[in-house]
Amino acid sequence: MTMDLTSRRAAFKKYDIRGVYPEMIDEDLVAVVARSLAAKVFKKGTVILGRDARNSSPSLYESAKLALGEFKDIKVENVGLMTTPMLVFLIHHLGAVGGIMITASHNPKEDNGVKAADTKGPIGGEEMWKLIQ
Repeated sequence: MTMDLTSRRAAFKKYDIRGVYPEMIDEDLVAVVARSLAAKVFKKGTVILGRDARNSSPSLYESAKLALGEFKDIKVENVGLMTTPMLVFLIHHLGAVGGIMITASHNPKEDNGVKAADTKGPIGGEEMWKLIQ
């Protein structure tokens, strides 16, 4: 699938990806980001996958889960509804290679986004932008 990433550039913030759903953040973008993280950062091992309680989070979560599932060396730990600090805790507690959280943090309920981390810490939006190029 070909996607016009240029129109989504503004969603890639310093620390994460955030924007209005589905105009800036949608299932296709989440899949592209999840695949890039799996292929270029996580590579092999367990990846924790979580989400917040926003209305759009379940479908974005499913998109990330399906994208990660395409990688035979990645085992997805589907945690579901959780907080971002819990995601980071589980990465270390379970010995995972990283994690993806579907959330827009403190943004309005119409927004959604992606936070990611590996064993070294957060993977910012700027870094994720470079990964999907």
